[in-house]
Amino acid sequence: MDGSIDAITNNIQLALAPVFLLTAIATLLNAISTRLARSVDRMRAIQQRIHEGTVVDQAALSHMMLEADEAKIRGRLCTVAVFFVVLSGIFISLTVLELFFFQAGAARLMKTSFVIWTFVLGLISFMTSLTIVLVEVVYAYRSAGWHDPHH
Repeated sequence: MDGSIDAITNNIQLALAPVFLLTAIATLLNAISTRLARSVDRMRAIQQRIHEGTVVDQAALSHMMLEADEAKIRGRLCTVAVFFVVLSGIFISLTVLELFFFQAGAARLMKTSFVIWTFVLGLISFMTSLTIVLVEVVYAYRSAGWHDPHH
């Protein structure tokens, strides 16, 4: 292993570059979790009103049941997005570890293709999560109650 300051600096930069992607992953995870919490809270509020039996207008009751189903679908989309963003975080974390061990000379037996695959799989998982979040946002907008029978 080259001990010069330039080589050490390069090794640190190489190992830490994917860490910036981990920051994006954490931010996306926070955003998805917030959307999931709002969806679950809305579904619970609607279900509580339905089970109380205070809504007697059949059109309003039907609309509330539809809205509860839509909130459930949104929750499922958010849950799948969380799965993929966490999977992305795992792959990118593995990439950081592999790069660190490669640069430290401790992983001579490992193949360099592992680094490529974990990074690529991390990016694919991240993009999948972003796509699912986009679908959930569009679905949330389209099901926002624009067709409430009382408006």
